[in-house]
Amino acid sequence: MLRHVAASLRPVVVPDISPLTTHRLLNSLCDWSIKMPSSAAQVSIPQIAQRLDALLVTLAVGGTPASDVRPFLTLLRKVLFPQNRPLDVTTTELLFDLHAAVAALAPSAVGDSHPAPDWPVRFIESLPEIATDLYADAAFTLRQDPAATCIDEIIIAYPGFAAIVVHRAAAQIHRLGVPLLPRVLSEFAHTQTGIDIHPNASIASPFCIDHGTGVVIGETAIIGKRVVIYQGVTLGAVRVSKDVAGTKRHPTIEDDVVIYANATVLGGSTIIGRRSLIGGNVWITRSVPPDSVVVRKSDLPVPNLAGDEYVI
Repeated sequence: MLRHVAASLRPVVVPDISPLTTHRLLNSLCDWSIKMPSSAAQVSIPQIAQRLDALLVTLAVGGTPASDVRPFLTLLRKVLFPQNRPLDVTTTELLFDLHAAVAALAPSAVGDSHPAPDWPVRFIESLPEIATDLYADAAFTLRQDPAATCIDEIIIAYPGFAAIVVHRAAAQIHRLGVPLLPRVLSEFAHTQTGIDIHPNASIASPFCIDHGTGVVIGETAIIGKRVVIYQGVTLGAVRVSKDVAGTKRHPTIEDDVVIYANATVLGGSTIIGRRSLIGGNVWITRSVPPDSVVVRKSDLPVPNLAGDEYVI
């Protein structure tokens, strides 16, 4: 049986086709695909393109070229952390490559504001300060998380730290007056980690995001030193409306605050006082004094005797 099948599998001989014949065949295939009936009507590519172009004009779309920020971020991590680079590559070599990657992103940095032409150089010059903050963030995370075994684990494997790395770079580029590109960077981190941090948010160092999935930190949020935030935390606005753009809409978190999972803190005038502990699933829209403990009131009675059971 196998011999019979094998005998039937004979090579197909393809006759020689000249380049001109091949070109004509490809053109006829393209013409056929364009003119092929679809829902009893022929597809007209030029007409569809014309309609789309007219729509773009109506929407006043600027046509800013999209940026692939991955090469830049890969080089940034190699420059900042030896864990991400080959042993035979020097920091000097990587910095030259990073500067070229930043310069390649410059054409996409267009918008209403006009950054200084030398902003790529100024970003490179700020890297020692960015690195200082990030090393402090990593060390603080290692101290906070009992599951962390070493600093390498934080730098290589922690999504919260990965989001902070991108934020500190994006925030610096934002401070240099560069439009759009910081948002592209922050949204790339959002897709990779599930953590959404606006590049204008002010975050002191050290800072720790543990687990991190679902964390949202709004544009005008201010976060002090040694703050720890867990997954699902939202630092947002009480009201979302275009007429409040440019105002302080997001809360201020003072030093040494811990905010547990899925807590929601809203409002530009809301201040969480230093050394406070915010429990999971709470909803806060007004300020909390320092050294406070805020927890959600339980819907169930507290068991008095061992063995008491409650069905949720």
